[in-house]
Amino acid sequence: MFRGALALTLLGTPAPAPVQDPPSPVITVHDRVRHQEIDGFGISQAFRRNELVRALAPERQREILDLWFDRESGAGLSILRLGIGSSPAGSPYDHMVSIQPEDPGGPDAPPRYVWDGDDNSQVWVAKEARAYGVERFYADAWSAPGYMKDNGDDKNGGTLKPEWYQAYARYLVQYTRFYAREGIRITDLGFTNEPDYTATYASMRFTPRQAADFAKVLGPIARGVRVACCDSFGWREARAYTAAIEADPQARRWVKTHTGHTYASPVDGPLPTGRKTWMSEWNPDGATWNESWDDGSGQDGLTVASAVHDALTLGDASAYVFWLGASRGATRALLQIDETARTYRVSKRLWALAAYSRFVRPGAVRVEATAADPALKVSAFRNPDGTRVVEALNTATAPVTWNGVRGRATAYLTDEANSLTPSPVTGGTVTLRPRALTTIVIDR
Repeated sequence: MFRGALALTLLGTPAPAPVQDPPSPVITVHDRVRHQEIDGFGISQAFRRNELVRALAPERQREILDLWFDRESGAGLSILRLGIGSSPAGSPYDHMVSIQPEDPGGPDAPPRYVWDGDDNSQVWVAKEARAYGVERFYADAWSAPGYMKDNGDDKNGGTLKPEWYQAYARYLVQYTRFYAREGIRITDLGFTNEPDYTATYASMRFTPRQAADFAKVLGPIARGVRVACCDSFGWREARAYTAAIEADPQARRWVKTHTGHTYASPVDGPLPTGRKTWMSEWNPDGATWNESWDDGSGQDGLTVASAVHDALTLGDASAYVFWLGASRGATRALLQIDETARTYRVSKRLWALAAYSRFVRPGAVRVEATAADPALKVSAFRNPDGTRVVEALNTATAPVTWNGVRGRATAYLTDEANSLTPSPVTGGTVTLRPRALTTIVIDR
């Protein structure tokens, strides 16, 4: 039969055309398939990084705060992670000073707390964040003071002496009370940071079993605050801590949020718990300041957008907290403070996070979303106010057209030349540009 000839049956009549399946939709959102509730997105300014911001002129400070917390012009972040200090009084920059810098005379001695109302410059940013509407404040300790530990130093690892468990728990709770005095409610409290990693800065080791044991001491004292654990160095490593807590009925009773970092290993699946889980610290590896969206360095905005997507969709994380909001030098923070010029610079990492944090609000629920093209990383959310958000990260080098938007919508584009640039979605069609993140917000 020559090309284009009509196919015939044995009876000489035209054969019916073969039935072809309709093409799969570019993106399919299943509103009724619900996943995790979202607590929010945030940053930390621990280790006295706010001192860098406060050294700038007031107008520069306000610009930075707007970039972090404003929902119209910035990221609209909703979580602030605070560092509970452990260093002696008079420590240099980068060392967070303890609220009890000196040994009071043993674990059973009356405590001798010191509160300056500033807390290594963190009270200022907490009050500012609250004024923008932030309600989630996560206070986390990198170490106990050195006198509570077997190495006598708040740095270089070491472990908490068992006789100091009760005193350390009271110490952490007192920290939350000092913040309450300043009008800030600490909502989440962590007693360890990277307990599986020994650092030259403030650090303290816990095994999974020890962490579960200490949670049983802290929990009954820290009523009214959600206890979080354990900020492990890697996501896969965090599973051992979560499993130890889940295996202990009393520890499981008190730990409300399971936390992990992604330095040693990335998010590749959920933690073994039915509780909320947070990706509570990460920034890209590297030794340079980088402002690019997509340069293949692994430090760019596209890398951060992909990491946020994976945490939400692979790990079922309810929160994503970046490290840091701003710092100096060859930092991989969202902003770089230039102390000499008394100004700052913005990385595309900020806008990668902002594409999620500005539009996916606390209390949102992630719903099932799938893409026909594996180069599209897609997630979808329904906010408490009824708005729907679809995040589409096109990792391919060609654009993709999605014709499935239903309702009045706006698309916000983030790529090398755009930072949440808005455009209306007309006719239910949006073009997902290559190597770009498109955030589609659909009105209720």
